[in-house]
Amino acid sequence: MATESQSTDSKYDQYDFPTTAPEAQPGHPGHTSPEQDAKVHQLRAELEKLGYTERLDTLTLLRFLRARKFDVEAAKTMFTASEAWRKEFGTDDLARNFDYPEKEEVFKFYPQYYHKTDKDGRPVYIEKLGKIDLNQMYKITTADRMLKNLVCEYEKLADPRLPACSRKAGKLLETCCTVMDLKGVGITSVPSVYGYVKQASDISQNHYPERLGKLYLINAPWGFSSVFSAVKGFLDPVTVSKIHVLGSGYQKELLSQVPAENLPVEFGGSCKCEGGCELSDMGPWQEAEWARPPKWATPKEEAPKEAAEPVVQNEDPGYVKKDAEGQEGAQTSA
Repeated sequence: MATESQSTDSKYDQYDFPTTAPEAQPGHPGHTSPEQDAKVHQLRAELEKLGYTERLDTLTLLRFLRARKFDVEAAKTMFTASEAWRKEFGTDDLARNFDYPEKEEVFKFYPQYYHKTDKDGRPVYIEKLGKIDLNQMYKITTADRMLKNLVCEYEKLADPRLPACSRKAGKLLETCCTVMDLKGVGITSVPSVYGYVKQASDISQNHYPERLGKLYLINAPWGFSSVFSAVKGFLDPVTVSKIHVLGSGYQKELLSQVPAENLPVEFGGSCKCEGGCELSDMGPWQEAEWARPPKWATPKEEAPKEAAEPVVQNEDPGYVKKDAEGQEGAQTSA
């Protein structure tokens, strides 16, 4: 039987946002069983023996364990491979140092951006696949720089976007609501973009697990639903339940998940950000009440040795503060 809140580790679990998932799904934060808690401790201990000291917090380890059905050895393999990739790719410095001045020009051929939140409070991520023109894009940038920008945005999703959304919603949010616009995508355009899209997909699956909340494929071309139906049998049922394939009449279903005021006008919403929604990056992470400086913004050598006492807005009942000795303090009410 799941516990109301998973056991925590005062050395790594320094959160300043709610840590209980809103839905009581097995293996999710706040809804773990004693056996699952034990596997978190086992995975952490084995990774520590290998010399790892970063990203060993409970929420991160739970995501890797869920991605591998709580098989500790498989999760350890996934985690260590991801850490090797991070080192090779230079991930830890990207969010702080990567400059992408060509972004506005690139977006003319491949818009991909975060924009406000859905009705559950999650960040909305939008891609317009039909406008991809790699030949034009590679006159402006390179595939390597595009992937670096993608990774940079994933890092910013983890911090500050999701923490800000969690604070505002008063509950833990770990996933996105993704909208992929397939308008204009044809069979002839697939080969030219397959290589990049596959690399981007591999990065998402292998290094940023459990980040998909809902996926809306809108303006799906004729025959796409049939192809997807054939593919569904090979996918995890949990993943399939998150995917919604919609044709050109997608507005009603999409608006049932994303408030009209948060959805750009071109998709049937009413949002018209000054300067365009694609480049606005609007969301709770831009709102002073919920935003906090991301941890990666402070160089490691300048980071304080002792974590400051967390301050949580709209704290959830599953969030337990800890004092300097790592002892549990009083829980605050939601």
